[in-house]
Amino acid sequence: MAKKVFVSGCYDMLHSGHVAFFKDAARYGDLYVGIGSDATIFGLKARQTVCSEAERLYMVKAIRHVKDACINEGSGMMDFVKSVERIKPDIFVVNEDGDSDVKRTFCEERGIEYVVLKRVPDAGLEARSTTAIRTTVKSRLPFRLDLAGTWIDQPHVSKFHPGWALTISLEPTIEFEERCGMSTSTRNAAKKIWPYQLPNYNSEMLARLLFCFENEPNKQEHVSGAQDAIGICVPGLSRHYYDNNYWPDKIETCVDEDILCWLEEHICMKLMFPRRPGTSVVKGCNLNEENVKALADAASRCWDAIMRKDLDGFAAAFKASFEAQIKLFPGMLADGVEEEIAKYKDRVLAWKMPGAGGGGYLAMVCEKPLEDSIRVKIRRRGE
Repeated sequence: MAKKVFVSGCYDMLHSGHVAFFKDAARYGDLYVGIGSDATIFGLKARQTVCSEAERLYMVKAIRHVKDACINEGSGMMDFVKSVERIKPDIFVVNEDGDSDVKRTFCEERGIEYVVLKRVPDAGLEARSTTAIRTTVKSRLPFRLDLAGTWIDQPHVSKFHPGWALTISLEPTIEFEERCGMSTSTRNAAKKIWPYQLPNYNSEMLARLLFCFENEPNKQEHVSGAQDAIGICVPGLSRHYYDNNYWPDKIETCVDEDILCWLEEHICMKLMFPRRPGTSVVKGCNLNEENVKALADAASRCWDAIMRKDLDGFAAAFKASFEAQIKLFPGMLADGVEEEIAKYKDRVLAWKMPGAGGGGYLAMVCEKPLEDSIRVKIRRRGE
């Protein structure tokens, strides 16, 4: 009768190195594989898995060198204890990275032979590791671009007058710079939950989860506006209505293909410079009912113009929204911003800085995108 051989690991992002390890381990007998659960991996590495435990179990079982596989019931580095007690292997195999005195002692106490294998790729293949692969895989998490109503998602603004914020969810066709108004801080928070892509789940619920994750209740810091989480998680064009609360009273979404294509044809972006350290965009703010109402009215007109695919109306409302923003928060026009805007204002219909301003990108409404400008690709539902 063949001896029983046991190995244990995560086997997320399954690759040729895993298969080569299974092949080598199977030379000692019938191979049984213990797989770390999603909860165990999150506890050890503070990140979600790329493939769920059900997917990983399915793939590992499908490998011809594997006799059988299971999800380990325990937790932590020794999550395989119950699996070993049930399978009763004769040999426990680890690779060099997985070798430890704790595992060796565990096997000695139970009379299990302990074998350490070197990482050797099969002939003609490169050496592979999950860590190396992770460094080359780019995140597919969206960015967000706010079109109108920026600042209305803060209660200290919307308490003067309620209104809409408009956002579009962007495919990550480029990696936008940090501190440039593209909600990279919220996106970085999202990466801690979903490293590579959003899960296939209700988009508004994902936005709520992200908003709550980024804004922990015990943090004594500025609360990131909900428009960032919504813009990242909710596909297409969205508007969200704020009335003296951090979370909007309602969210409306447009995923009409004609409208999204029209927007893509009439929006382009240029990089200016990141917001400089020490820049205060809230210093000298002019918060009152009149100014906030102007912001809210511009956002409403912007949505209506987009629904009609009215380019002149869209540009006028887009520009009016930005003018309302800088009237509320003059600090958005930090040193050098107006000089950057002057480079393009005669070539486009309207312009604004995404986010809180102070630098970053310049988003522009145009008849045709400028040469060498950044084009936007709006994320469709299900992509």
